[in-house]
Amino acid sequence: MTVTLITGANKGIGFETARQLLELGHVVYLGARDVERGEKAAATLGARFVQLDVTDDASVRAALATIDAAEGRLDVLVHNAGILDTGVADGPTALRIFDTNAVGIVRVTEAALPLLRRSSNPTVVTVSSSAGSFWAVNNPDRPEFHLPTLLYSASKSAATMLTVQYAKSQPGIKFNALEPGFTATDMTAGFDGGRSPQESARTVVRLATLDVDGPTGTFQDEAGDLPW
Repeated sequence: MTVTLITGANKGIGFETARQLLELGHVVYLGARDVERGEKAAATLGARFVQLDVTDDASVRAALATIDAAEGRLDVLVHNAGILDTGVADGPTALRIFDTNAVGIVRVTEAALPLLRRSSNPTVVTVSSSAGSFWAVNNPDRPEFHLPTLLYSASKSAATMLTVQYAKSQPGIKFNALEPGFTATDMTAGFDGGRSPQESARTVVRLATLDVDGPTGTFQDEAGDLPW
């Protein structure tokens, strides 16, 4: 059985990723900040709930300790938790967004590394965004060119760079980042349109189920590698 942890998984892409991986036979730990919402989501899917706030070191350590005690290893880690800025650009807002979207990746990855090293096929997937891609935001033909998301875009650029650097520093573990596609979720409610979380989760699932010799250090969307 493949043991998987997904952060921020009580709704949206994380929830649908959990659903699809459960269908593939994974043991899924659904991480969420809010206990009530997380437990409800886990019960709906048949997943296992762990309270996990990526901005809280104690919460992260406790969540990974729970998985360690129950499973003894972690095969797949999906960094899905993220927040969008509201147009305010100041120090406190920047700290809050980077703490969730970038520093949270470091917190959870570092806590998970000992468990991942016990896996025969350790895999880490980061739900990043081409809103943090120099190529995309400077390309007038891309929708990212017009996005007014200063802090979100910068934090997602950091998330992708963390993926690349972890892939280099941890050669025994696959680290890949992805652009899931513009998705209709609570986070993007201020923007019109968007496809279903079910569709966007497929790329997450593809990267979460790579073979042992699969790629690492990449940034991908549903069609394959993306410029960054």
